[in-house]
Amino acid sequence: MTTTAKTKRLKVAAIQQRCSSDKDISLKSTEEKIRLASAEGAKLVVLQELHATLYFCQTEDVSVFDLAETIPGYTTAFLSNLAKELNIVIVASVFEKRATGIYHNTAVVIETDGNIAGTYRKMHIPDDPGFYEKFYFTPGDAITNEGDSGFTPISTSVGKLGVLVCWDQWYPEAARLMALSGAEILIYPTAIGWDVNDDKDEQARQLDAWVTVQRGHSVANNLPIITPNRVGVEKDPSGQSEGIQFWGNSFITGPQGEVLNRASSDNEDVLIADIDMDRSENVRRIWPYFRDRRVDAYAQITRRYID
Repeated sequence: MTTTAKTKRLKVAAIQQRCSSDKDISLKSTEEKIRLASAEGAKLVVLQELHATLYFCQTEDVSVFDLAETIPGYTTAFLSNLAKELNIVIVASVFEKRATGIYHNTAVVIETDGNIAGTYRKMHIPDDPGFYEKFYFTPGDAITNEGDSGFTPISTSVGKLGVLVCWDQWYPEAARLMALSGAEILIYPTAIGWDVNDDKDEQARQLDAWVTVQRGHSVANNLPIITPNRVGVEKDPSGQSEGIQFWGNSFITGPQGEVLNRASSDNEDVLIADIDMDRSENVRRIWPYFRDRRVDAYAQITRRYID
């Protein structure tokens, strides 16, 4: 008698939402969507970047540092209770106060028992019009206090999660290092959108580039990807610009970059997909990118520029 091994499948959710200046209102909205995801059977729920607040990096304002929290703290306690009640893993995003004068943009992974499985501090920090993140965030450490690389997957009951954040998604080095360290899923909590004055052609180019580069990481590393993004227009509190139209389009891929589910540009959504956790192994057997890497020839990749 021949038996066939049962495929390991994981139902995941990406939460796409609008946010409020009131943290409790934002978290209430997050809770509602997490409960919907859990009711659909999701065992891993991923929240967008800085989901508890408005995207405050449109301007430089020292009073905003009052929004920062310790880890553990208010937001992680709120989500830990949910994770334990619903028996799910949650990936959240927190404006972290690590110490006086040191703040991070930090992803927190919460286990099914409510404990914090690990954190990832955003490594690549942008500084562009409307995205003045270098004013607020210190980059994550290249080597952590535990001696790990800044690009180390977080082990959970649903697998090893290669958690990165937003601007990290443009860097193939970050995805590859997570993959080489054993990540089974790449995760990118995100807050990205258009200048409201961008024309339709420019909007289309930017959105297509954003989706394409992440699907490329999925293809090149044979890993599924979960990317939740904000949605809705958030005004510039300084009035210097007309604000940002966050473009939504949260999506989930399989390990060949195939899009399993994708949200709209305009609406909140609880995006659900089933991930076959065995497919990365099978795909790597026929697309052996890791086997054929010329590691002896890549020394100059760590240089800023090759003159």
